[in-house]
Amino acid sequence: MNRRRFLKAGGAGAALTLAAPCVRLHAAPLTLRWAHFAQEDHPANTAAKQFASRVAARTEDAIKINIFPNNVLGGPPEQAQQIKLGTIDMGLPTQGQLDKYDTAFAAVMLPFVFDGPAHVFRVLDGPAMEWLAPLAEKQGFILLRNWEYGFRNVTNSVRPINAPDDVKGLKLRTPPELQIQASMEALGAVVQAIAFPELYLALSQKVVDGEENPIAVIYFNKFYEVQKHLAITRHIYNNMIHTVSAATWKKLTPQQQAIFREESASAGDLMRKLIADDEADQIRKLEAAGMQVTRPDLAPFRARMDPAYKRIADYAGEANVKKFRAMVEQRRAG
Repeated sequence: MNRRRFLKAGGAGAALTLAAPCVRLHAAPLTLRWAHFAQEDHPANTAAKQFASRVAARTEDAIKINIFPNNVLGGPPEQAQQIKLGTIDMGLPTQGQLDKYDTAFAAVMLPFVFDGPAHVFRVLDGPAMEWLAPLAEKQGFILLRNWEYGFRNVTNSVRPINAPDDVKGLKLRTPPELQIQASMEALGAVVQAIAFPELYLALSQKVVDGEENPIAVIYFNKFYEVQKHLAITRHIYNNMIHTVSAATWKKLTPQQQAIFREESASAGDLMRKLIADDEADQIRKLEAAGMQVTRPDLAPFRARMDPAYKRIADYAGEANVKKFRAMVEQRRAG
């Protein structure tokens, strides 16, 4: 072979060899699936989109997050199970979904124990997260940050609620969560569990008289079209928790994990602000749409909760309930 031709061919081969590692540096992005149960225009989805956008930017598109809102990958219980199994990468379960995996989470949803949002955040972002996050990780869930959902309130199509006896006999849908069921049954309601995607139809067909949810959920799901009365009972607080599958978490570098935690905190703060800023306006819009809103004195409702507390303690464990109530009292004054 001509020596000049050989060297030319060898030089081209060497160039290809040197170029090959550069190609491998541009690996395909890690694409993650994030399912949740809020509507597309709900603050939870707004916060989720912020998180996904900022993670993509800060990782230089090494991580891409596809968001599936509005229960398109299954209802809340199914989403939680898929996170545990790693078939979806992220979600926004509430304590009511996570207590199926560790009953300590059930203690958080005690009725009428919080003074307001600031009290909630002091407890849940502090000692409760320190307690619950390691328990969740043992079950396959990495808890990044408490997001928002809100205090729950009762709607129905039968009568206004001004006192506990007004709840008696109402057929109310609740999620399959003992704490909520127990609180409504302590007031004399007849409780029926209906999957959330089926709730609007059940209300419109009067399968049940009413339901209970945070104001934003009532508003964004247009329950005012099929419900006449709203009572601001604020009986139970629960929140979405930004959660990553433990299997997915292991795929992230320490730097990426830090970015996830930082951006989850930022997005959670955004959601809390949006919920707080919008709630009074949403109540006014619900009234304008024809709902009759009552604001009952909550002390008589709270006075009937002893049977609910007992049932929750039987489920969550008396030690867990006692531990959580101690946190609530310690953080009551700030």
